[in-house]
Amino acid sequence: IGVIGAGYWGPNLIRNFAELDEAELVAVADKDADRLAGILKRYPSVRGESDGAAILADDSIEAVVIVTPAETHHAMAKRALEAGKHVLVEKPLTMKADESRELIALADEKKLVLMTGHTFEYNPAVRRLKRIVRSEDFGGIRYIYATRVNLGVFRAGINAMWNLAPHDLSIVFYLLEEEPSAVRALGQSFLKPGIEDVVFLYLEFPSGRIAHVHVSWLDPSKVRRVTVVGEKQMAIYDDLDSEQKLKIYDRGYDSVLFEEGGIRDYQVRLRGGDIHAPKIEGTEPLRVECAHFVECVRDGKTPLSDGRSGLRVVAGLEAAAESLANGGKRVTIG
Repeated sequence: IGVIGAGYWGPNLIRNFAELDEAELVAVADKDADRLAGILKRYPSVRGESDGAAILADDSIEAVVIVTPAETHHAMAKRALEAGKHVLVEKPLTMKADESRELIALADEKKLVLMTGHTFEYNPAVRRLKRIVRSEDFGGIRYIYATRVNLGVFRAGINAMWNLAPHDLSIVFYLLEEEPSAVRALGQSFLKPGIEDVVFLYLEFPSGRIAHVHVSWLDPSKVRRVTVVGEKQMAIYDDLDSEQKLKIYDRGYDSVLFEEGGIRDYQVRLRGGDIHAPKIEGTEPLRVECAHFVECVRDGKTPLSDGRSGLRVVAGLEAAAESLANGGKRVTIG
């Protein structure tokens, strides 16, 4: 395996692939000489390259992990696939839906694995949440809202929506098993003109369910939370809660038939209940993701977060970007 990009997120992927027994990390490429030197000091058996082209030209490398800036994902992944490499691309897969479709077609043509780094789909708490919210006890999902905010880290070339929202869109689509039909997005640029620091997304789904996503790097406190409201129960996934990442609320409203004086009607009554916090295994989600990529390459399997998973998120973000640029107008998807 070769990793292209050793910036903010790259070292985490490098660490995980270096520690996997099922794979060999051969080379890391980064244009920053000091950054690359730090990686090579920690992993002396790994070869360093100043340009990702050297990794793509190495026939001994079967798979490539791309952790470069988002705007370079399409071109780099396309070159990797054309070089016959299996590819794991950090989110978002690309910046345009058509670019994602091109990568999917190319990977299919060459029978190569194309996987998107939607890490939260490999998170034990999110996986447990899905089993719960898809159960009969929970009832059908009515709506989901997610918050991902903090003070920082500001990105110079990409807004808060493209940087942060891929996580929450991937979680929402994973839980609903449904693609949105329309989106509205509103945001504002306070720190740098043209780069929104805060964005609010409202998504509609063919089933009538809705979702809301709030992302910002201009907020006083760090929040990473997803709330799911069902017909019978409700759930909160809090990624920052080390003790109880997942809470299930056995509460809501019941419709009760009311009869009086010959009049029959349904009344809505509040129903209270217990709060349950299931135990969640402490496996690192990124380790699960990396091991899954290796397994898919080795066994020819289709990844959970494959290119089509990446396309769903990119299509949603692209439509949201159009809405954002037009004052929050409703934009249909697909």
